[in-house]
Amino acid sequence: MIPVILSGGSGVRLWPLSRQSCPKQFLALHKENALFQETLLALSALEMARPIIVCNKDHRFTVANNAHEINAELEEIILEPIGRNTAPAIAIAAFTALQKEEDPVLLVLPADHDIQNQTELGKAYAKAERLAQKGLVVTFGIKPKEAHTGYGYIQKGDAVEGDAFKISQFIEKPNREKAQTLVDQGDCYWNSGMFCVKASVYLAELKEYNFRLYHKALQAFKTAEEDYDFLRLDEESFKECDNISVDYAVMERTQKGCMMPIDVDWTDVGSWDSVWSLFDKDTNQNVMRGDVVDYQAKNSFIYSPNKLTAVLGVEDLIIVNMPDALLVAKKDNAQDIKRIVDQLK
Repeated sequence: MIPVILSGGSGVRLWPLSRQSCPKQFLALHKENALFQETLLALSALEMARPIIVCNKDHRFTVANNAHEINAELEEIILEPIGRNTAPAIAIAAFTALQKEEDPVLLVLPADHDIQNQTELGKAYAKAERLAQKGLVVTFGIKPKEAHTGYGYIQKGDAVEGDAFKISQFIEKPNREKAQTLVDQGDCYWNSGMFCVKASVYLAELKEYNFRLYHKALQAFKTAEEDYDFLRLDEESFKECDNISVDYAVMERTQKGCMMPIDVDWTDVGSWDSVWSLFDKDTNQNVMRGDVVDYQAKNSFIYSPNKLTAVLGVEDLIIVNMPDALLVAKKDNAQDIKRIVDQLK
């Protein structure tokens, strides 16, 4: 099984700590290593094949240096000249993998997730690989811990085989009331964005359900050039690929899709409230990092590595105080930081 790590996210929802030049997957937020490095280390512990990395061309040396720092060997680093979401990225990785092995199973992983229970996750990967060998497209559903509005959901259908189920429907990020209803139903799971599928099966399903994208991705792969340790995609070819996720392009249409529910203490580190959830809290449910003084603060995340930040009587706030920018936000609005970043652009 060949891991494919997708490292194309901009991490705008962790602004101002995460920037275009150094998105969240390359930050050490709550552990010694960056999220990307933790992903590599977890795969190494499971004794998997060397991973294929798909990343933005501007992050090529960051990816290489991150791997070098932890002595992780990479099979290939594919450079995207522009962002085009997960469906074309996985297609390019599948074409690449088919050149290296005879129809391998791909384990597709985002680079910016935190997973505490790696033992159970390894068992789930092994089960998913067996299903993928039979021609199924496996996605992993996370048992929800709360009614989270920042995640998409998957509703399970009839049992398929073992621990896997048919996919009844994908549900976009819901509002609070809808999220609570989904959790209360007991048959809905967070959409992890992790997949397990044979390279040939993914490409065949993409070809059937998005013929244009398949051929544009193939053209981009054929025109790619080796550049030392990197595979550099041609911009003119790659920009013709649709900017579409694997969920929309394949998973919501394929008849081969299934979901495997897992409970592995998973967090998509996609917003500041998610970062808050990763840390141990004080008696008032605060997370304080850096030079911070507080009095009667509650349920807040305050990060100030370079200067003194004092807070008094605040509640449910995200405060990130960087040398060139200050963010103050209600925790309930943490998912909306992208709106601020869009204004700044």
